[in-house]
Amino acid sequence: MAIGLAVGLFLVVLVLIIVQPRGLSIGWTALGGAVVALLLGIVSWSNVGTVVGIVWDATLTFVAVILISLILDAVGFFEWSALHMIRWAGGRGLRLFLLLGVLGALVAMFFANDGAALILTPIVYEQAKALKLDPKATVALIMASGFIADTTSLPLVVSNLVNIVSAGYFHLGFGSYALRMVPVDVVALAASLGVLYLFYRRAIPATVTTTALRSPASAIKDPQVFRAAWVVLALLLLGYFASQFLHWPVAIFAGAAAVGLLVIAYRSPVVPIPSLIRNAPWKVVVFSIGMYVVVFGLRNVGLTHLLGTVLTALATHGAVAGIVGTGFVAAALSSVMNNMPTVLINALAIHDATVGSALHTAMAYANVVGCDLGPKFTPIGSLATLLWLHVLEQRGVRITWGYYMRVGVTLTIPVLVVTLLALWGWSTVIG
Repeated sequence: MAIGLAVGLFLVVLVLIIVQPRGLSIGWTALGGAVVALLLGIVSWSNVGTVVGIVWDATLTFVAVILISLILDAVGFFEWSALHMIRWAGGRGLRLFLLLGVLGALVAMFFANDGAALILTPIVYEQAKALKLDPKATVALIMASGFIADTTSLPLVVSNLVNIVSAGYFHLGFGSYALRMVPVDVVALAASLGVLYLFYRRAIPATVTTTALRSPASAIKDPQVFRAAWVVLALLLLGYFASQFLHWPVAIFAGAAAVGLLVIAYRSPVVPIPSLIRNAPWKVVVFSIGMYVVVFGLRNVGLTHLLGTVLTALATHGAVAGIVGTGFVAAALSSVMNNMPTVLINALAIHDATVGSALHTAMAYANVVGCDLGPKFTPIGSLATLLWLHVLEQRGVRITWGYYMRVGVTLTIPVLVVTLLALWGWSTVIG
């Protein structure tokens, strides 16, 4: 009976979050699911306390990073970056394709995959129009920017909300995480660019005319805030690494940087501070707490422990099987039930898995890889993808679910395999 209630509630909440009938907020849906779970006795108040302890740092960090991204976008930071990349391409189509991919990876690295997908993609679209690229080339650049945003969101704790949750749950320091995942992300970037080129090579023009392109300097809407932002970002990066040695939550540094930029941009005529604060993803805080309370119901009825036995069985075949298997389990679950609940479900399962400490840590990172890349299989794999598709449709670019899944499955599987093998290889090197 308890298993049926827990699974049934989880599925209802998940469907409502994905469909969002009549614009129902994901935050209210998840919160409602948490309340029902408490009323049914599926979870306890102590479980709620545990969930808050797991996600508060992750969600507040995410909100701060997105707020920083919105301020930078308002002053033209990302458009300035894109225009520089286009100029560096020197009129060569392939170089343009690759450089925009590298830019997407850098934006995802420091400003999270949501920032890369939702802020950079519209800029890429507008620049493709300015360059007078044909529709096939435009779609190739747009799909590449969306794909890269997720597949290269591995390197830092702040590169993906999934990463932040995992780092908090397994107590992974910022520096330790970066040491493990930056080399793996480089491999993921190379693999992603490789498969994207093979898939879209016929759509990439040999040459691109850039004579009518704006100068990068013209994209800067507030030079004072733009210059100050570089200082804030440098201090923020130092703060991230200091967090591991000080044992302070990452949210303290991200929050301080966001507040600092808000103060600096307070009088800027191009930064609508009240609007940006309102539009920051506050609902993610409520969503994460509510959704993870519902997920704890699955743990309480033993389902995550059962998944843990599956991961243990995979690990008995060696480290490669344990790491690759964990990554594919996470990717498969993310593709059908979203990566946000999946990351905690798999984290709980890994916690219950009976494996050595070194493999246990490697499987935690494999879970991150699977949950970052798995959403590329289907549009429902992440909420950011659904919003990304909506943003594109508003600009007259319609990516059907069928096309997205065909491209997603074709491109993601080889990148996932290569990335997980890179994780195994690098984990063997550093121990």
